[in-house]
Amino acid sequence: MRHPVILLFGPTGVGKTDLIFTLFKNNYEIINADSMQVYKGMDIGSAKPSLQERTEIPHHLIDFMLPSNQFNAGIFVRMANHLIPEILKRGKIPVISGGTAYYFKSFLFGLPTLPPVEPQIRDLLQKELITKGLPALYNELKRVDPLRAEQVEPGDSYRILRGLEVFRVSGKPVSAFKVPDTIRNDITPLVLGLERSRPELYKRINMRVDHMIEQGLIDEVKHLIEAGYTKKDPGMKGIGYGEFFLQAETGEFTTADVIELIKRNSRRYAKRQYTFFRKLPMVKWFCPSDTAIAKAVKSFIKNV
Repeated sequence: MRHPVILLFGPTGVGKTDLIFTLFKNNYEIINADSMQVYKGMDIGSAKPSLQERTEIPHHLIDFMLPSNQFNAGIFVRMANHLIPEILKRGKIPVISGGTAYYFKSFLFGLPTLPPVEPQIRDLLQKELITKGLPALYNELKRVDPLRAEQVEPGDSYRILRGLEVFRVSGKPVSAFKVPDTIRNDITPLVLGLERSRPELYKRINMRVDHMIEQGLIDEVKHLIEAGYTKKDPGMKGIGYGEFFLQAETGEFTTADVIELIKRNSRRYAKRQYTFFRKLPMVKWFCPSDTAIAKAVKSFIKNV
């Protein structure tokens, strides 16, 4: 049996959340595919929908993990696969929405079978992380697996170390372990991509960061640090959080500098998201204000 599922993605700041609460108010449930919105206490910097909004439309995989825990594509796919039939049993349509591109690719195609963890190699890499620093290891990943490096944030120590671990164990880059080249056959997907012109998107991103600061992002980060979280915790590596640790470490950045850095990193991330999303098949691209999106959804629901 093929399960109907809607996938809605786009770069940061494009307007996914606003569209969700316009288009999917009735008979839908949302499965979050944003790697930062899974974490508790990280509401403002991840642009998490409010509790009231999540009451209006049921949301899953959101605000349920501590920032010290690792969340990845494999966990996401397993949990999404479990949720979809449950949502359908309630007579609702599941909508996977977010901006973490690899989650969407992994959900549609499956995950590559990578070599198992080698404790000795992992321990060695952890020591190198301390002695050499993360930038040096990221540069090494760019040399041995440039394709993987393009998909990984420079501050994402977990994926950088895993990429190097795979290479050292197997002699092959992660990108050599291919995912299936056909979409899984147990779903009927409607794949929707949101886009805006680059100048418009960048303007929205800058305004969004300013709004986060007004909402209290700096205090949110302070509370997380006071709770004992550090730059090594997976949740603290996200854009909007990691930049403040850089300020604390070096003392070289003013708060205004950090805000500009968050804006710059967000714009660069949006560019990488677009590049990745453009490679996915079956995508119907729309501007968020395009009324044709509603028609596409209505047609899909009618025919599944």
